[in-house]
Amino acid sequence: MVSGSPGSSSRNDPQHAAPLVALPGMPCDAEGPVFREPWEAQAFAMTLALHERGLFTWPQWAATLGEEIRRAQTAGDPDTGETYYQHWLNALERLVGEKGVAGAATLARYRHAWSHAADRTPHGQPIALQPQDFHD
Repeated sequence: MVSGSPGSSSRNDPQHAAPLVALPGMPCDAEGPVFREPWEAQAFAMTLALHERGLFTWPQWAATLGEEIRRAQTAGDPDTGETYYQHWLNALERLVGEKGVAGAATLARYRHAWSHAADRTPHGQPIALQPQDFHD
């Protein structure tokens, strides 16, 4: 398990703590967010970075994340907490698309490339995208 926020300076930073309190359901321990997989921490870090750059407000983020969670629950997600960061990623992709940062085709291209890279990467090794991952 990966514990703590991606940036050590943000871990105890009140500027980052307040918005996180507004996100019920986030897996946390006494020190902050808890991640089961590295990609969860990366999605978390990207969200913080895009918020800090003004792409969206925390209320926009919380509303979008809540909508994604409700959508998944309606579709039968058992809401055990194991899929929390999948909802987080869906919300992030949705906001990135809505704000015009990356369209659906670009997101699909990178999703496909990531899947290809994961397939060729030995278990336990970091996944790194390479040019050949962007081809069928």
